[in-house]
Amino acid sequence: MNFEDYLQGLLPMPKPKAQLIAGYLKNDQLAKGTIFLREGQISRFSYFLAEGFIRCFTVDTAGNQITTRIFSAPDFINDYQSFFKQEPTLENYEALTDCQVKTLDLKTAQYCFHEIPEFREWGRMMLTMNYVSLHQHFLSMHKETAEQRYLKLLEQKPEIIQAVPLKIIASYLGMTDTSLSRIRRQLRK
Repeated sequence: MNFEDYLQGLLPMPKPKAQLIAGYLKNDQLAKGTIFLREGQISRFSYFLAEGFIRCFTVDTAGNQITTRIFSAPDFINDYQSFFKQEPTLENYEALTDCQVKTLDLKTAQYCFHEIPEFREWGRMMLTMNYVSLHQHFLSMHKETAEQRYLKLLEQKPEIIQAVPLKIIASYLGMTDTSLSRIRRQLRK
């Protein structure tokens, strides 16, 4: 999906406005396995994921990688705190596959926020959607069983189940890969 269609799908706007906004983003590629933002670095870009899969992860006190988010195209990726406040990020962002992305730097984003009302509305919508998604995931970790979390992901984002390694999915869902394998076996019966 191209960025203009993505924008118009989230927030109805005239095609010329969507094209204007899209013109500010630059094409880029991320090779599989690339960690393009590391914990402690300051985020210099926001990303539109046009193709591929990206995960966000942190490392716990025992040295284990804990996946906090998994993105599948089309999606918008931003470490909001690091990007807008220009503070070091607390997480890592890794391309799980070869990815096609579009990037937007902070100076350009600020210009668009001030000059293009549709961009401002879209940005507000993205912040809200991100908050809701993170809050729902947080609640699901406390209110749902591991099986319920897996089934919800399977229903809402089946492409992740198909393309992302089970170990990463298990981490995101708050379980071991052994537990996830057992749940998948039971569901197949």
